Amino acid sequence: MRRARAGALVSLAVGTASALALPAIGLTREPAGPRVALGAVGLGAVAVVLAGAVYVAVTPDVRDTARRRCRVAFAVVAALSVPLAAPVAVGAWPTWAWLGASLVGAVPLVARFRAVPPVAAAVVAVAAAVATTTGTPVVRSVVVSGGIGLGLAAVNGFQVWFWDMLVQAGRGQLAQARLAAAQERLRFAGDVHDLLGHHLTVIALKAELAARLAPTDAERAGREAAEAQRLAATALAELRRTVHGYRRVDLAEQAAAVGQVLRSSGVRCTVVSPAGELPAEAAAQLAAVLREAGTNVLRHSRAGWCRIEIDQEADVARMTVTNDGARVASAPDRHSHGLRGLAERLAAVGGELRTHREDGIFTVEATVPTAS
Repeated sequence: MRRARAGALVSLAVGTASALALPAIGLTREPAGPRVALGAVGLGAVAVVLAGAVYVAVTPDVRDTARRRCRVAFAVVAALSVPLAAPVAVGAWPTWAWLGASLVGAVPLVARFRAVPPVAAAVVAVAAAVATTTGTPVVRSVVVSGGIGLGLAAVNGFQVWFWDMLVQAGRGQLAQARLAAAQERLRFAGDVHDLLGHHLTVIALKAELAARLAPTDAERAGREAAEAQRLAATALAELRRTVHGYRRVDLAEQAAAVGQVLRSSGVRCTVVSPAGELPAEAAAQLAAVLREAGTNVLRHSRAGWCRIEIDQEADVARMTVTNDGARVASAPDRHSHGLRGLAERLAAVGGELRTHREDGIFTVEATVPTAS
């Protein structure tokens, strides 16, 4: 999203600046110094307001009050631009007509697109009035302010619409992830409730029965207390098995998820999963390497492709992550610290981590034992 926002910001800024370059031509064709100064003030004020409008248009977290202030400033500057820029280069260049076209084109930046037609009609009317007053061709001013302005508005409106779609898609993905996490928490809570509910109920009944039998039948009370103790131990063991299963690492699923993230970032990614299921400990160790390697591909390289391959031979599981984004530099590798930490972690369980860089290809290879 940061890259998309930067692209939208640059595109809108370049388009807006290009549109303002046309009324600026009138300043070069005006012989009177005072008119040039006033026209420059009006054009500069419009440029400042439009710069703020571009920023607001591509910043989703801007408050509504800031957006309203931007609209008010846009309206005020548009009104002030008429007396400041209309007298510039009269007869030589339709300065305010071009400025009016810029204002029409900027409407999608500060308001919804349905506001473009009424604003365009108002600008065309002002351009015609200015042309009539100054004795310049009315048709040319109307075509410039209306036709060119609507074209600019269509281009800017499409870019703003596309950016809004990206923002909504990003928010939808975030909401979906939060919903999935909430559903998983509810599922786990339900599993724990179903598991412990029965055992705790029976344990409570056994304890209550033991308490009542203690004064009259100590032997039976002891048996009931022992049964309650056995049930508690069973419940604890089942809870541990449930939590262990909940935390179990599915390496193939994680590799597929990393591959999907890389593809969404523009990296062609191939994932080769193991034929069978790896032991839990080996899968957990390789999953840590996979997360670090995937992060390095995204953050520390400019990879065009990546290959993730996981296999198992005899008593060893091997994972290889290869990409073409290695940067040739004499300085130490910026992400070597994370890989060194993983190498120490694998060495503690009898595994090994190796990295290799050649001809712009960077390879991370991790091996861990699978034998008990």
